[in-house]
Amino acid sequence: MLGEFILLKICLSLCCSKVTDNAKNSLASLKRENPRLEPTLAIIQAHNDQMIQEANKNFAKEIGLRVIHICLPEGSTKDEIVSEILRLNKDPNVQGLALDLPESLYNSKVLNAVKPEKDVDGLSSVNLGRLVHSDVRDCLVPPTVCAVMELLEDIGGKKVLLVGVRGAEGAALQSVLQRQGAAVLSCHWEAPQLQSELRHADAVVFGTTKPDNVPVSGIKPGATVINCAHDPLSEKHSYGQQNNPAAEKTVGSLAVAMRMQNMVKNVERWIQSQQYRKWNLHSLKLQPLSPVPSDIEISRAQSPKAVDVLAKEIGLLTDEIEIYGQTKAKVRLSLLERLKDQPDGKYVLVAGITPTPLGEGKSTVTVGLVQALTAHLNINSFACLRQPSQGPTFGVKGGAAGGGYAQVIPMEEFNLHLTGDIHAITAANNLLAAAIDARILHENTQSDKSLYNRLVPVVNGVRGFSAIQLARLRRLGIHKTDPEALTEEEISKFVRLDIDPSTITWQRVVDTNDRFLRKITVGQANTEKGFVRQAQFDIAVASEIMAILALTTSLQDMKERLGRMVVANDKKGEPVTAEDLGVTGALAVLMKDAIKPTLMQTLEGTPVFVHAGPFANIAHGNSSVLADKIALKLVGEKGFVVTEAGFGADIGMEKFFNIKCRASGLVPSVVVLVATVRALKMHGGGPNVTAGAPLKKEYTEENLQLVADGCCNLQKQIQITQLFGVPVVVALNVFKTDSPAEVDLVCKIAKESGAFDAVPCNHWSVGGKGAIKLAQAVEKAANQKNSFKYLYSLELPIVEKIRIIAQKVYGAQDIELSPVAQSQVDRYTRQGFGNLPICMAKTHLSLSHQPERKGVPTGFILPISDVRASIGAGFIYPLVGTMSTMPGLPTRPCFYDIDLDPITEQVKGLF
Repeated sequence: MLGEFILLKICLSLCCSKVTDNAKNSLASLKRENPRLEPTLAIIQAHNDQMIQEANKNFAKEIGLRVIHICLPEGSTKDEIVSEILRLNKDPNVQGLALDLPESLYNSKVLNAVKPEKDVDGLSSVNLGRLVHSDVRDCLVPPTVCAVMELLEDIGGKKVLLVGVRGAEGAALQSVLQRQGAAVLSCHWEAPQLQSELRHADAVVFGTTKPDNVPVSGIKPGATVINCAHDPLSEKHSYGQQNNPAAEKTVGSLAVAMRMQNMVKNVERWIQSQQYRKWNLHSLKLQPLSPVPSDIEISRAQSPKAVDVLAKEIGLLTDEIEIYGQTKAKVRLSLLERLKDQPDGKYVLVAGITPTPLGEGKSTVTVGLVQALTAHLNINSFACLRQPSQGPTFGVKGGAAGGGYAQVIPMEEFNLHLTGDIHAITAANNLLAAAIDARILHENTQSDKSLYNRLVPVVNGVRGFSAIQLARLRRLGIHKTDPEALTEEEISKFVRLDIDPSTITWQRVVDTNDRFLRKITVGQANTEKGFVRQAQFDIAVASEIMAILALTTSLQDMKERLGRMVVANDKKGEPVTAEDLGVTGALAVLMKDAIKPTLMQTLEGTPVFVHAGPFANIAHGNSSVLADKIALKLVGEKGFVVTEAGFGADIGMEKFFNIKCRASGLVPSVVVLVATVRALKMHGGGPNVTAGAPLKKEYTEENLQLVADGCCNLQKQIQITQLFGVPVVVALNVFKTDSPAEVDLVCKIAKESGAFDAVPCNHWSVGGKGAIKLAQAVEKAANQKNSFKYLYSLELPIVEKIRIIAQKVYGAQDIELSPVAQSQVDRYTRQGFGNLPICMAKTHLSLSHQPERKGVPTGFILPISDVRASIGAGFIYPLVGTMSTMPGLPTRPCFYDIDLDPITEQVKGLF
């Protein structure tokens, strides 16, 4: 018997070596292909058996795996174990999860808590279901089962008895044995037929330790006996086989080796899951009605897909989304790292001609275009839109989800709150505003020593600088870390920002059109000790933090930009930043979720990112760089990302190219220029168009002369696009009052003026089907030669950059700076900000600074009344004429029509 035992030990050792070598070689190959790979297996243990822990560590080390043991105390409850499992499920650095628990703790609640993708032991119901249904490519065979099968010789047609093999492991073993052609019988230790069955079985597998009161004898001579009890590394089991020549084999260390082999397989599957996935998108069907119902009725009539379903269809992983309700989800930036080697798709910008106050439908074109591309032409596409401000939603303009049968749904969720990004911006902005006034008050009412003692207090007997205070000391040239080591002069430099209240440029914000906040007085309470100053509120989307959100490329980049924001000058004329105020980290905390784009869908079930919402007349007017970058990876090399720039091409598009493209490094493929017959008639000399007032007959009856005259604006906007070397396709948004002759005339003039193509679109009335020709034109234009270039060099002086925009884009004769503007230019240049791009704050209703001048004004001098700087966002913004950063409510705002049904909780009246 001793010789046979030694032979068994040698065989087991050889099996272990074979398994280990295979796993080691497989992992080495994966690491060569993925040099940064560091696969990690987490093992939750709730007993004190160090032998098993050492075996896991040794095998893992030999193969090249990292193992972390989570050692819970004996007596841990199932709930405590599940809590630890759920924590590890969320850890992106853990690719595999295994359990070493007392037998009493293995139940479905514990086993099914393990995420199937991390289930190295293969015991979850999802994994077992795949195993039972022969879906072996998507499942892992439990390590103990693998070990048993390795130890059994050819078992086809033989009888295998399973004794005390229970639960998930028993079900898996029985399934695998039957698949190999064995006749399998299972019984428990106390079964009356146990002794009889032992005599007839060709192989016996013991799953648990034999009870002392159960005799085991008469095992068939030559039968294979395998022990896989839960103390698998012990060799002390004996089942009373003194007269039985059958030798017992224990799975022991072989099961541990098989676990590590499973882990390597899991790593391989994990790597595959990280690769780009082909889309499997199922579009939603539309049944357009005529006449076209209201936007909210159309939105409500469609049943959107659950957002997690949409996410899976477009290749997002489950741990890359954070779900908000049923139809919205935040997408984590980790996707950019996962898909960093994936080629970008085509990049399309939707701009427009100079609009009427009603807008010409750029958002509608954007949505209609992606619906056509994906739902009708089967081309991957993503729309990237700005989040609308609630100011216009309740004011005049209404929402911004598109319209008709080309909109984002649910439109009420899109237009109201969304995922709270604008509220986060408001909170961050106003925290900084509060910090400015509080700092001025405290510096004016305290000595250097008192300020220092409060800014660097003694906590638990220890005094220390915070990280942001140490950074300020370094900027001041003070390289000391001990608070007690600073001289009086150094303390004074450290504690005093000496903000000049007259230079404060940072305003409080609110996301409401409130004209009475355009000028306010703060500090009137007695507690503020007479430190009164005039200030104002801006609308929230005008905050520099919104611009930063739209232009940032990472969380670290956003934090640095927030710190660089200049809020005022000190009394020596030097800039004071958010970093100087010590608030950068807090602002980043408030913005940590807002930086993630929000995933929604169109009426036809195609994906949309909604992220950031700066206005185009008082900011740069584009959705976020991050949304575009993520979308470009997701659509694949042959896909399209369609984003929109606010107002006319002279406003939003110019800033898109000169500011956003510089920040992102992305190069656009095509510009889609949106026009309407209505707007062209206005530019041709038609009567004023006023929001809320009925259109004059000139706009509802055919008038080819007005259209022809107004095409000068379309021609000018095409020329502006050509300045940047990008092909342009004109999309004519067709209204029911447009005549065929008017439509044909516009398309003819557009093509003659240099457009690659000009296409009439009916997506508003029929959905993506009405934009198929536009989608085809865009696809062809994207394959044209692209000679993209910026309009100006950043090295040019600020005034020269302003002049280039005024002359080449707006058509001005020259510019004229007020003394205040010139003084600011001189200051920013002296402070080292002269190499930033320019973000013109100008009316969107004319190419000039005068809203009433339509068509293509010429010969005008563009007045620059003031020049300000958004240093964190990274641009200088000149104010052209009088520009308000806080809209007001009209006589009859939209809110008159907005209501809530208290029974159904449905929103009414949004448009």
